[in-house]
Amino acid sequence: MQNYSERRKFIRMEAPVGLRVITPDNKIFNPTVKNFSTLGIRFETDESLSENQQLDITLLLPNVRNPVHISGRVVWQKQSEARAGYDVGCEFTRIEEDNKNSFLKFFCDLIYDGAVTVKKEGA
Repeated sequence: MQNYSERRKFIRMEAPVGLRVITPDNKIFNPTVKNFSTLGIRFETDESLSENQQLDITLLLPNVRNPVHISGRVVWQKQSEARAGYDVGCEFTRIEEDNKNSFLKFFCDLIYDGAVTVKKEGA
């Protein structure tokens, strides 16, 4: 049995959210969200991304009228163990002010409602 040291400062949630990502060269793709926190997101994609690459992210949250627009930075990428493709860790660098409250309310509601799985283990 391996011993993992938790490096995260905030819990991560699993929830059915939609995701659209745009790279600096205007490549658009819709990866699968694995989990997210108020500071970042982990997703699965066929696209190879570079560490520190800047991304424009749009989160489509259930029961939230407007999409949440976020600027992000790729922190890590590794080959997916589950399928061909990549797991990517992205840090949020800016959340559009108009959407910040909607995003935080959605996240808090998930915690209080207990409607999702809380991820506490390492990456």
